[in-house]
Amino acid sequence: MFLTNSDMVELVAWRQQLHRSPEISGEEQETAKAVVAFLAPSEPDRIVTGLGGHGVAAIYEGREPGPTVMVRCELDALPIEEISESPHRSQVPGKSHACGHDGHMTMVAALSRGLGRQRPQRGRAVLLFQPAEENGAGAAAVIADPKFAEIAPDYAFSLHNKPGLPLGYITLSEGPANCASRGLQIVLTGKTSHASMPEHGISPVAAVARLMPALTALGPGGPLDAAYALVTVTHAAIGEAAFGIAPGRAEIWATLRTLNDAQMGALCTRAEALVRETAEASGLGVELSYHDVFHHCENDAEAVALLRKAFDDEKLRHGEGSPSRGSEDFGLFGRQAKSAMFILGSGETSPQLHNPDFDFPDALIEPGSRAFMRTLRNLLG
Repeated sequence: MFLTNSDMVELVAWRQQLHRSPEISGEEQETAKAVVAFLAPSEPDRIVTGLGGHGVAAIYEGREPGPTVMVRCELDALPIEEISESPHRSQVPGKSHACGHDGHMTMVAALSRGLGRQRPQRGRAVLLFQPAEENGAGAAAVIADPKFAEIAPDYAFSLHNKPGLPLGYITLSEGPANCASRGLQIVLTGKTSHASMPEHGISPVAAVARLMPALTALGPGGPLDAAYALVTVTHAAIGEAAFGIAPGRAEIWATLRTLNDAQMGALCTRAEALVRETAEASGLGVELSYHDVFHHCENDAEAVALLRKAFDDEKLRHGEGSPSRGSEDFGLFGRQAKSAMFILGSGETSPQLHNPDFDFPDALIEPGSRAFMRTLRNLLG
């Protein structure tokens, strides 16, 4: 074990401090400062800041040539009010670490202790603290940042905690790991009228009534295979909150989800055609836009094998996994490097992710960081 008892006490305290002070996507300035301060005593060869927004990367150089291995975590929290009596509950109204990114940060920050005490023999280890994962913008912004060229990883690894699995149990598989998803915003525009004379306006009510079940029918869910598609209507609004006005405008928000990016393109084409045909039939104008775009994650076979060897070396319990319906922007790093993400169980009775009472289990800090450190040592010495 590369962490001392003193390290563990400090790591738990740091995780709980992060939990008290959540910052949502794009606003992680103070969280980034806390990360830099925590990493500083390990004396990285370089700390890159302002990466793709508020991202931070710590680089530890080996003495000999070798691969660059990146371990990535997320900085951001969620716009969710925490419901908890915990002494380390969120102190920021309307925001909380309800996805466990505070714990993910702590596990990756823990690696700085081992790398600071013993540099890699070869290559480079990079600890990446990525901004804006929750809205899908962060990984793309990091990769587009010219400073990312200094990192250019050959391998990239990450994890996510998962309620419902036994505490500390790991799942991992080759191939698709996380679904592609994106938000489709539909704006329908007609013409308002007095509520006593709706025939003089152009109302979107009938179009909305047809579109909501029709969109859902495009993606009914089912088995997570190559044909998987799920459309979830998440928001709808019609007209003004007034009894005297027949509506002239409506919005529908829907989340589209598929196992891979190719299927996402086909689903988008079908959804757009459906919306335009329905709007035209009702004499409505239509605007379509996409938001929170996540590409699918694909676990590379070699990267998976490297993780599994580390789990075995560390005697960590693990087994085969299955793709997650949830989305993750980590998949973009797979276009730059051999990458893999594993799942770490956060307890069979844990509240679900994005629930207002979720709190990352501190007991996961030790096994999660051990899995990453063994992977780094096996590759870099």
